[in-house]
Amino acid sequence: MQIVSTVKEVRTQVKEWRKQGLSIGFVPTMGYLHEGHASLMKRAKEECDKVVASIFVNPMQFGVNEDLDSYPRDLDADAKLCDSIGVDLIFHPEVEEMYAEGFCSFVDMNGLTKELCGKSRPIHFRGVCTVVNKLFNIVTPDKAFFGQKDAQQLAVIKRMVKDLNMDIEVIGCPIIREEDGLAKSSRNTYLNEEERKAALILSQTIRLGEQLVKDGVTNVAELVAAMKENISKEPLAKIDYVEAVSMDTIEKIEKMQGTVLVAMAVYIGKTRLIDNFIVEV
Repeated sequence: MQIVSTVKEVRTQVKEWRKQGLSIGFVPTMGYLHEGHASLMKRAKEECDKVVASIFVNPMQFGVNEDLDSYPRDLDADAKLCDSIGVDLIFHPEVEEMYAEGFCSFVDMNGLTKELCGKSRPIHFRGVCTVVNKLFNIVTPDKAFFGQKDAQQLAVIKRMVKDLNMDIEVIGCPIIREEDGLAKSSRNTYLNEEERKAALILSQTIRLGEQLVKDGVTNVAELVAAMKENISKEPLAKIDYVEAVSMDTIEKIEKMQGTVLVAMAVYIGKTRLIDNFIVEV
């Protein structure tokens, strides 16, 4: 497995693979890898001849007073995990490699980014779209793999690829959870012991929501109210949002019908965690 830090090195290797007629799978990450990331890499390994993973904490998608400086980093551990799965290349650039002095070009989106995380993190998705666009241009993968935990991001990336006629298949992969149900996240490391227990309210509320839908609840206001009420039972939890939206448009809906994304963001102490479920109604 190679670890490279420049665009030129990635392109040189990818060109060589292309000459050999090999397919390329890509998993973009911000590092501090866990079993969720591992599941994406394993899927890429199953479907493609070569696998590239990027490890880059993208400053453009962090707002003022967010956790850019404290975001966990451990390249050695990340490299061991990637190597154990069979990743062929890690692209680990410095900020200056991705954003040269005077950088002033951005990829932005309307519509799909106005609700959910886009509402509380207004610059976030411009940063996501810009860096993913750059990474796609650098790696030129056949397939790119993203986790469903970031469901809005997955929808945004799929739309960007469609709108900009990118010849890349974007594949969403299931949420990977801890044994007790908490969705895997690099930010889980921020939680102390008490907060870690309190964080289970997210997955418990997801299960409640899923059960209510199974039981026939179709009124979104009723569903959201029940989920919010459940979260409010946890003293350490502070709701950012709980919403049900169309999976296709990320627009709010009043009735559960079609493909629906039910998503939440909840602060446990100072740590913002997200979770969701997708249901066909």
